[in-house]
Amino acid sequence: MFPLPDPMRAALAAAAEAARAGEVPVGAVITRAGRIIATAANAPRALNDPTAHAEMLAIRQAAAALGDDRLDGCDLWVTLEPCAMCAGAIAHARIARLYYGADDAKGGAVAHGPRFFAQPTCHHRPEIYAGIGEGEAAALLREFFAGRR
Repeated sequence: MFPLPDPMRAALAAAAEAARAGEVPVGAVITRAGRIIATAANAPRALNDPTAHAEMLAIRQAAAALGDDRLDGCDLWVTLEPCAMCAGAIAHARIARLYYGADDAKGGAVAHGPRFFAQPTCHHRPEIYAGIGEGEAAALLREFFAGRR
């Protein structure tokens, strides 16, 4: 087994932070040229904002840091398969590569559900790499939801 890349380790740390705050444990990191430029954790409850998914917050943070709405040459690392809202934002931001950990059979929109990037109306498709840190990401989610049952 290979060690996890630094950006996915940082995304997992953000997901664990979200869990400690009572949020669904999802973390996201955006890199450019191998350097982390944004890190975010899920925060819909804390921000009273249903769009405050980790991916959305990281995209906003990266766009502000770069001073551009287009994140050309940027990679997104996220612990859970993005939903349709986040997939749309990834396309609009022109993210180059998407790396994600655990599949989300219920809410995911990349490999499941609408398969957003496979639709002919999708104007930008990132390269997609699934299963990076899948075991760790899935364990965080299982532990979080087990505590809620």
